[in-house]
Amino acid sequence: MRVLFPVLALIGGIAIAFQAQINGGLGKKAGSIEASFISFLIGTAALFFVTIFFGKGNLIAAGSVPKWQLLGGLLGAFYVFIMVVTVPKIGVASTFIAVIAGQMIIGAIIDHFGLMGGIKDPLTTKKVAAFLLLFVSLYLFNKK
Repeated sequence: MRVLFPVLALIGGIAIAFQAQINGGLGKKAGSIEASFISFLIGTAALFFVTIFFGKGNLIAAGSVPKWQLLGGLLGAFYVFIMVVTVPKIGVASTFIAVIAGQMIIGAIIDHFGLMGGIKDPLTTKKVAAFLLLFVSLYLFNKK
């Protein structure tokens, strides 16, 4: 079980890399906002059918959660839009170095303070050094 979740995350990362390139190409043809909408529409339709046939939860429970917890869909749409705009300009790898840096920095802040009900994991000098290395990698990767 210890290996399962990191492998699933790796597979998710692979899928997101393909998604970014696919959506970037779609954005060139259909437009950035339109491509983002198409991507989310197809994803929503797929999840609708998966929910109908395999769902065991309670969709109505969404009405009882704090309203800020419903922002995930908006943030997902924003992320897809950013990918559609950015990938055709700087490529998948450069985009993901920046995305990963942003995710790790904000993730570390969320963990440090235990924001939104998360676990508390203090920010250390090792983590700050890792962030600096991320920015160095972003610079080196994009230096012509």
